[in-house]
Amino acid sequence: MMSVKPESQTQESSQDQVTTTSSVDGSAQASTQTEHWQIVTTTFITVFLAEIGDKTQLSILVISAQSHQPWIVFAGAAIALVSTSLLGVLAGKWLAKTFSPSLLNTLAGLSFLILSISLLWEAIA
Repeated sequence: MMSVKPESQTQESSQDQVTTTSSVDGSAQASTQTEHWQIVTTTFITVFLAEIGDKTQLSILVISAQSHQPWIVFAGAAIALVSTSLLGVLAGKWLAKTFSPSLLNTLAGLSFLILSISLLWEAIA
């Protein structure tokens, strides 16, 4: 004989399945959000530390002092930094689609090696 489940039990089990599925989707979404914030934080810290005290910041300081328009200078500098960052992101996206990560690592390593040899050669000569 077949047993028939009461309708309330069938509804409860389907609700449990929906709850389980949504909690799995929710944890995956939370993990993705955490990963996004980690990338944002790492990028911010890297760019912020790289830009402190560099020639661009010193140039902006001089332009701001000469123009007496610090907010206009800030707007121009912010637009410039966002534009160069956009170019870097687009170039990185293209490179990631075009070349393998291992080749990119090798090319980056070789470029740093060539740069260091060039700087060492200038220092010795």
